[in-house]
Amino acid sequence: MMQPLNIAIAEDNPFALQAVLRKLKAYDDIVIRLVAVNGQQLLDCFPNSPVSVVLMDLEMPVMDGIRATVLLKGRHPHIKVLVLTTFDDDDKVFEAIKSGASGYLLKEAEPERLREAILDVMRGGAPMSPSIAFKVLNMVRNAPSAVPISPTDHGLTKRELEILEQLKNGLTYQQIADNLYISFGTVRKHIDNIYGKLHVSNKVAALQKVAGATRG
Repeated sequence: MMQPLNIAIAEDNPFALQAVLRKLKAYDDIVIRLVAVNGQQLLDCFPNSPVSVVLMDLEMPVMDGIRATVLLKGRHPHIKVLVLTTFDDDDKVFEAIKSGASGYLLKEAEPERLREAILDVMRGGAPMSPSIAFKVLNMVRNAPSAVPISPTDHGLTKRELEILEQLKNGLTYQQIADNLYISFGTVRKHIDNIYGKLHVSNKVAALQKVAGATRG
């Protein structure tokens, strides 16, 4: 039997917090170990909590979610951050992704969608609400740096470059696996290697870094 997944929640709105707690209470495979009302409180309490995933609000007093994500990932790079917010405007989406968040979900998400997003983050995925995913893909496709990806000093292999190119085109892990005749797990492993070589934690940051190196 799989061990329960320990999570933390950073949320200053009591009504939004209760909504998240209600959504997750039915799932035995998710255990809430820590609740904080701002980013600073989260960071202060975090060392004493066996947490793997943080559900992070963006708009909080004292320290907002973006700053808290930057500091948390700097201290605990293995921790996954799933932004959970009412905002889906471009600036906040991209700032959250650049800060190191692994996924971005709107608070209106249904309970099962929230649970799946948490589990997906732990498996190495990057879950996003549809409206957010659409904006991210448009940003990648329309960026001035949207040029063919080529080898850089980061030491990416030919296969890793192929996978990055398909990620840029908006394909899912399973679609990439089907296109390249490899397994889903192999795709995930390649992407983990890509992130490690580029020192990034998500698809958008990887594409921006490679495109920037290509321009140079």
